[in-house]
Amino acid sequence: MTKGNNDIAEPAERELLITRILDAERSLVFKAWTKPEQLVQWWGPRDFTTPSCKMDVRPGGAYRICIRSPEGKDYRMQGVYREIVESYRLVFTFSWEDEKGEPGYETLVTVNFADYGGKTKLTFRQAIFESTAERDSHHEGWSECFDRLETYLASL
Repeated sequence: MTKGNNDIAEPAERELLITRILDAERSLVFKAWTKPEQLVQWWGPRDFTTPSCKMDVRPGGAYRICIRSPEGKDYRMQGVYREIVESYRLVFTFSWEDEKGEPGYETLVTVNFADYGGKTKLTFRQAIFESTAERDSHHEGWSECFDRLETYLASL
């Protein structure tokens, strides 16, 4: 919903929420999110690669990841871990980097991992986006990323 003649969406409209049931135990899914050698196997949209991934997985620790499109264009993101509850929850900031390596607009990502009958219920929330268009773009990218995560987990 917009206000008046402005294209400013309400905060709730600028949040992304994705829930997936993954056919893997919670601890395994958590490791896929927190071990760089595993994360590079599935991070990024379909047909992207992850040539670089540095992670200091602890509260206050930073990460920096580069994903590469099929056309060879690199996209870099960075953030800081705010909360880590082993096998239950990850909270971190997320921002794309500009050409100079400076962070752009920052969102907060919260990933919850819950037991679901031998599987894992992953609940992903990212907020607050600058616009609903940005939210929708991230929805597409994360959905493809989670498809890749499912494929990766099935290969273990």
